[in-house]
Amino acid sequence: MKRRRRPIELFSMSFLDVISCGFGAIILLLVISKISEPRVIEQVNADLTRVVAKLEAELYEIRGQTRILNRDLVAKEEQLSRDKQKLARLQGALTNIEGEFHLTSKASQAQSIIEDKFESAKQELSEEMKRLLAGYRRPKEEAVIGGVPVDSEYIIFVIDTSGSMQRFAWPLVRKKMKEILDIYPRVRGVQVLNDMGDYMFSQYAGRWIPDSKARRRAILERLSSWAPFSNSSPVEGVTKAIQRFYAPDKRISLYVFGDDFSGGLMQDVINTVRRKNKGGRQGSRVRIHTVGFPVLLAQPGAGRNAARFAALMRRLAEENNGSFVGLSSLR
Repeated sequence: MKRRRRPIELFSMSFLDVISCGFGAIILLLVISKISEPRVIEQVNADLTRVVAKLEAELYEIRGQTRILNRDLVAKEEQLSRDKQKLARLQGALTNIEGEFHLTSKASQAQSIIEDKFESAKQELSEEMKRLLAGYRRPKEEAVIGGVPVDSEYIIFVIDTSGSMQRFAWPLVRKKMKEILDIYPRVRGVQVLNDMGDYMFSQYAGRWIPDSKARRRAILERLSSWAPFSNSSPVEGVTKAIQRFYAPDKRISLYVFGDDFSGGLMQDVINTVRRKNKGGRQGSRVRIHTVGFPVLLAQPGAGRNAARFAALMRRLAEENNGSFVGLSSLR
């Protein structure tokens, strides 16, 4: 008797269990991998951030070193340029010295030849010529420099401090004052007023400034910034200086600097100064020198005042034993 075979079940419980476990394992693996993936990415990002920061720091350091090297290079190039210029100047100076040496040598040779000829000429002098030369005396020179008498022991400056003088003539004023001081190597007193009679140094108002090299330097330095009010008329400063500083036992010279005379009559000024500076039989008491600066000659319409000033200054100088100097240029 034949047995019946049991039908085969394709999807039995055991098979389904195996399949379910397999799917569960796969899903578990996927879940585990998805959970760990962000941590790995974060770790990689952190490592890359540190690398980038390190590289940026190295880049900044390299740039800083580059700037330092560029500055050093520029400084070296400037130093090289200065050294080249100095070398060129030294070479030029050497050339000049060599030229002067050759000129000096030639001059020495010429001087030697002249001295030899002079000695020969002296030996050829006759007895009569020697006798005449023995009695010869050089005539005594007067104390005059450039036509200006410099025999005074005290000097006063009366300076026009108007705007035109300040703007156009002041460097020349300082130069001429220094030149005048230089022709008086030593005096007993100095004073400086402006054309209104204002003193340059208030602490010496009404008395003489003792002469010294230091005080002369102080006067010239103060003159560079001294700008009191002025009416471009010298009469106030001149009369005040004469009234205050004249003394019969003092030889005084007064120097007037200016460029313009625009107010009043010239004869009134002359009469006022004549009355204040009259010294009886001996004539004027204070010697007055005048210096005209050609500031207004180049300005349209101002030539008349410049001409009036020149005429007034010339007359004052003539009447008061002085000299008038009219400058032709402001240089």
